[in-house]
Amino acid sequence: MKKQFIKVVLSCAIVAGGFSSCKNSSSSKNVSRATGWNINAKEGGFQYNSDFKEQETAPGLVFVEGGTFTKGQVQDDVMHEWNNTPTSQHVQSFYMDETEVTNVMYLEYLDYLKSVYPPENPKYVHIYTGALPDTLVWRNRLGFNETMTNNYLRHPAYAEYPVVGVNWIQATQFAEWRTDRVNEVMLEREGYLSEDAKYKVINGEAEGGFSTEAYLNRPESVYNGQIDSLQGKKKRDSVSVFAKRSSGVILPEYRLPTETEWEYAAQAQIGSREYNNYRGRKKYPWEGDYTRNGQRVGRGDQLANFKQGKGDYGGIAGWSDDGADITAEVKSYKPNDFGLYDMAGNVAEWVADVYRPIVDDEVSDFNYFRGNVYMKTAIGKDGKVNVIRDSIVYDTLPNGKVVAVNLPGEIKMVPVDEEETFLRTNFSSSDNRGYRDGEPGSTRFYDRFSDEDEDETNKKKMYDSPVSKVQVDSTGNIIRAYDKSNNRTSLINDEVRVFKGGSWRDRAYWLDPAQRRYLPQYMSTDYIGFRCAMSRVGSKSKTKNKTPRGKKAK
Repeated sequence: MKKQFIKVVLSCAIVAGGFSSCKNSSSSKNVSRATGWNINAKEGGFQYNSDFKEQETAPGLVFVEGGTFTKGQVQDDVMHEWNNTPTSQHVQSFYMDETEVTNVMYLEYLDYLKSVYPPENPKYVHIYTGALPDTLVWRNRLGFNETMTNNYLRHPAYAEYPVVGVNWIQATQFAEWRTDRVNEVMLEREGYLSEDAKYKVINGEAEGGFSTEAYLNRPESVYNGQIDSLQGKKKRDSVSVFAKRSSGVILPEYRLPTETEWEYAAQAQIGSREYNNYRGRKKYPWEGDYTRNGQRVGRGDQLANFKQGKGDYGGIAGWSDDGADITAEVKSYKPNDFGLYDMAGNVAEWVADVYRPIVDDEVSDFNYFRGNVYMKTAIGKDGKVNVIRDSIVYDTLPNGKVVAVNLPGEIKMVPVDEEETFLRTNFSSSDNRGYRDGEPGSTRFYDRFSDEDEDETNKKKMYDSPVSKVQVDSTGNIIRAYDKSNNRTSLINDEVRVFKGGSWRDRAYWLDPAQRRYLPQYMSTDYIGFRCAMSRVGSKSKTKNKTPRGKKAK
């Protein structure tokens, strides 16, 4: 006798305790596949953004789909730098500013700081002044450049020109400020903040500011504890409602791109599948081996703003001209295949990495980055995250410039300790800037080396760089002491950062995305600017409705 198999069809039912049993219920986005409980139920329980599609492209950014590429120089190294030998790397997808940060973008930042933290208040005096670009970078002992010194930053004629005179520290602080301002807008749009919250802070009607990390960790502390009065339409029955990471509203932070990200984005191999380009043979952000346009439309035009020869910063007027003598307005030249402008020429750009001549691809060939200093939130005696109020920390840089390390309302951060590093295999300390970089201190035999050097900061260092000390006396005067030692062997230390790309002051050689140079992070020039990046969370590609691999589309 044949066995009969009966197909049982279950109809929807509500079971005691809020458990939902329904046909195909496991595929419902609001029913847990782990427990069968309802998600986002009105009665309470687990709340989660089950409608999230993909990360929104934040203001000013374009999407850069990640992939594999050859980082470093495959062309002849005519300068014999030996600091950009080729390695195969993989980069995750990310976002990057389509242009360099412009003067008008940076002026918005300065205006905000001046309004919220007025410099006439002794408590805030260094917040605004510490963010000011150094306009004196335009001066030349044997050149007349006072017009740029006085006008380049603020005059509307230069509004859409890349900001310069900004050091690496100022660039990173701008990115942090930008993160908070954009997330304020996102929370306002989604109804978590009132529409006038950000303007009340600028107008002095509300104290303190908005910090993304403070909002996520201690939302009641934001706006100096006044956030309840600045709630948006999501506030229900006088009960404040706060967004969380699981809400999908908060964007990742703006930051400087890593060197690997910048070089990958500049190469823009997405527009070409030629074998030589894939293997790192692509010389410029555009196709071809020349700096002039070879297409019929615009034939002969320069494709970037750079120095063409001694005394030649733009070409003969009206003919063979690149359209600029100093910097050029952003978007003056065609973008590369990622939609990024001026990835060669105009200004060189800061990236996040600490400079070392060694690229250790044996340890990492995935999102390579040298500069990790792992931090964690400081927890108070009450078990809550510490939010900084009036204890603003300032840092005096080696050149005497005073900058704010933190702003009021931000979370206090401290280095990770043994609690996080004990018995880990992936990292063993908070500061990893010098990991496997060739210094004696990067080896396990560190204690065997001599410590005869009188300077603690350079003890047992192969990269024996000068240390110029800056001190503040009891009257507040800054005392600058140059390091006059004749025994220093290098300019490299943990405060020296990489900058990439050619500038209006550079010959065509430096337009190659593989080239790398470095400068102390507290210094600035008239030819280095920056642009921001943002990590992508979720899928590698922005292509929607992709068919799972191995399945046919219906």
